[in-house]
Amino acid sequence: MTTFEKLSAINVNGKTEKKSNLTYLSWAWAWAEVKKACPDATYIIKETEYDEALGFMCHSTVTIQGETLEMWLPVMDGANKSMKKVAYKYSTKYGDKTVEAATTFDINKTLMRCLTKNLAMFGLGLYIYAGEDLPEDTKDDSSKAITAPKNLPTIPNAPLDERKFKALGILSALKTIDTVPLLLAAIREFKGTKEGNGVVDAPTIVKFIELNTIDVINSFYKFAK
Repeated sequence: MTTFEKLSAINVNGKTEKKSNLTYLSWAWAWAEVKKACPDATYIIKETEYDEALGFMCHSTVTIQGETLEMWLPVMDGANKSMKKVAYKYSTKYGDKTVEAATTFDINKTLMRCLTKNLAMFGLGLYIYAGEDLPEDTKDDSSKAITAPKNLPTIPNAPLDERKFKALGILSALKTIDTVPLLLAAIREFKGTKEGNGVVDAPTIVKFIELNTIDVINSFYKFAK
């Protein structure tokens, strides 16, 4: 059995909590489970990067049985807005909102969430980021794939073909899920449509992968619409 098969089969539901429509897994429990299954596992917390426009980005790497994978995660507040060195305001239809300045606590919390997400790349709790309720081998056969939402907006003078319908369905689910695989799936679907052909190019996909934030996902969702 491979590392991915062992870790992806573990049911993590009892160790998760929901905040602002996002599901979080206890980093301490996640690391304990990985070490029990893979005693040689090690991790490195890398230097946190800062950009005046984008905010803080945390990085980590995990190595298991000679394979090293990297992960990154932005420091965000409870509304999933990027936190910066100083507080700032943004406008909504309900009025102005304030994002407080990031503290060492916010950064430390994000670092450990980044580690947990890093572990998911090896299989532990990966289904959480895909919007599923159970690991693959314990799901009921009646589990349904992501489908397009009802009342989907259409593009004037342009037919809504099947591939675009599927792409928008995936993106609708992505509005509260921060994950590269599903985003790429939506991009591939949209790229195959008349509107997306030649528009969604390789540099665009690379940009989405590098940023991998809720804001970028929402921007692509609006672009695809």
